Amino acid sequence: MNYNSLKSNVNDFAMITVGLILYAIGFCVFILPHSIVIGGMAGLGTLVYFATGGFVPVAVTMYGVNLLLIAIGWKVLGKAFVARTIFGATGISVFIGLIENYFLSHPPLLADTAMSVVLGGILCGLGIGSIYIHNGTSGGSDIIAALVTKVSNVSVGRTLMVVDMTIVGLTFFLPFEGDMEARIQNTVPRILYGWITIFIYSYITDMLINTNRQAVQFVIFSHHWEKIADAVNQEAHRGVTLLDGEGWYSKKQVKLLLVWCRKIEAVNIFRIIKTIDSEAFIAQSPANGVYGKGFDPMKVKIKPNK
Repeated sequence: MNYNSLKSNVNDFAMITVGLILYAIGFCVFILPHSIVIGGMAGLGTLVYFATGGFVPVAVTMYGVNLLLIAIGWKVLGKAFVARTIFGATGISVFIGLIENYFLSHPPLLADTAMSVVLGGILCGLGIGSIYIHNGTSGGSDIIAALVTKVSNVSVGRTLMVVDMTIVGLTFFLPFEGDMEARIQNTVPRILYGWITIFIYSYITDMLINTNRQAVQFVIFSHHWEKIADAVNQEAHRGVTLLDGEGWYSKKQVKLLLVWCRKIEAVNIFRIIKTIDSEAFIAQSPANGVYGKGFDPMKVKIKPNK
């Protein structure tokens, strides 16, 4: 493994760890104390916790089910993804296990349920997004989402939403002392809060992932096109396509540079160009989708020839 690859892996695992901590804080500090069931293995663990009267900790259920899902998705997801999943599933269970008892045995940090749920959903979304951007997963419905994205263009957030809303709906069947009317009055608000939380963290997750994947296109006119092309290759590590053109007014031959990069890399491209030729003419436009090496893979099914 070369230095750049090692550095990239260390950075990925560091950011995955940050995402796991954000998720654990959002869940344990702001959501669980209000007895709200959310999606994923955290939600399933919450269901088991309340169904058993607190006998089975949330973290224990999460880790057990995650190991089962990892075993199921081993061949489809590949060894590298599974290794990161084991890291993520272990980390999220450890972090939640360390703090869940404390916050369950104390009054909620925010007494207002709505505000607490919103803040918890935002933190969970930031955590999931950070984890997924760096090719990791905390397990559970994230594994299901990863399997779906392997074969389709359905967004991660949308997949999580469908799976998670089903888990939240099971709140209605938790043990409850009272008649049906009392059960409805007690569980329906909790289900609605759970669904609101799902919408929040699904939106935040999609926003983070889409922002990271957005691409832009540069068309660059400059007399120093050779230096710019070399710098983009060597410093930004992006490919450059050279096109021949002709100025209609001047009737002179010109060279055009065509560059695609991630949106977050655009500032670096501008900096490279300005350093070499501050008078260069640049046209930047958003690219709806860029597929291929260095960008997103094409996820379409090819019908087999009969």
